Amino acid sequence: MGISREQALDCLRSDDLVGIGMEADAVRRRLHPEGVVSYAMECGIDCAKAMDGGAHTGNNPSVGCAHLLFDAIGEAAEMGAAGVRLSFGEGRNLTAGAAWIEGMLRGIKQRFPAVWIEGLTAVEVAAVAAGRGLRETLARLRDAGLDSIAGDGVELTGESNLREWLDVHRAAHGLGMRTSAGMVFGAGETLEARMEFLESVRGLQEQTGGFAASAPVAAAAPGGRELDGVTAVERLKTLAVARMFLDNIENMQASGSIQGLKVLQMGLRFGANDVGPVRLQGGSEEDVRRIIRDAGFRPAQRDMAYRAMMLN
Repeated sequence: MGISREQALDCLRSDDLVGIGMEADAVRRRLHPEGVVSYAMECGIDCAKAMDGGAHTGNNPSVGCAHLLFDAIGEAAEMGAAGVRLSFGEGRNLTAGAAWIEGMLRGIKQRFPAVWIEGLTAVEVAAVAAGRGLRETLARLRDAGLDSIAGDGVELTGESNLREWLDVHRAAHGLGMRTSAGMVFGAGETLEARMEFLESVRGLQEQTGGFAASAPVAAAAPGGRELDGVTAVERLKTLAVARMFLDNIENMQASGSIQGLKVLQMGLRFGANDVGPVRLQGGSEEDVRRIIRDAGFRPAQRDMAYRAMMLN
């Protein structure tokens, strides 16, 4: 059993960063005594451009825009990507594109059966499910080729947002889909709101066992000014508390894309055993392997379901 809510809040308010990090590292060592830090190669695909690329007929993407997706995924597979992350654009009307999405997923799986497809956040799934029901919608998406929904964090300032997020992930777990629990923090929410989210995730994991990983991610800095964003201390402290509180979730991710490589490396001593997906960009994979080694661990490339491991 992880630490209590009161203990977690005490840690979030504490100035003893080193002590908190040591306690979180002890949890990591208990769950992952092998001294390995994992990562996955992933390619991000912007489906919004394809959806806007031309008219489509029935359940199939139009020929004029489908090749944009398939070419990009083919290149990613040749470069060693274990999976693709599909995004659809904020605020897009996905209800009207439900049949298109199913057709797109089938097309991807027919051409690239070994590629793991992750896409649609909980909010997007709820939008697609309007009028059909969550379980039916997710079952159709799964049968069309969707392997997992995206674990993007929920806004911690709204109770209805959290309830919707939990309902979607619960339905996904019920269909055998493993997901990750993202938590975006540092956007003005209270510490109590962070704990409400973590408690909800721990409770759902006790019921379903469907979360493969958790990933606390700092909110983007206002206006892009890093000096106004979440501090490195707050990022590390929140990561450590999440690791200690969510000890019923096997994997804890430290994010390098937003936090920066130095904080990412420190996060590996604050409870993280995984650095999440590495996007296919020049030199990025070697950078990740290097900082894993420099932190005293062995890097291992994994698949998107946290199963196969290949030491590097």
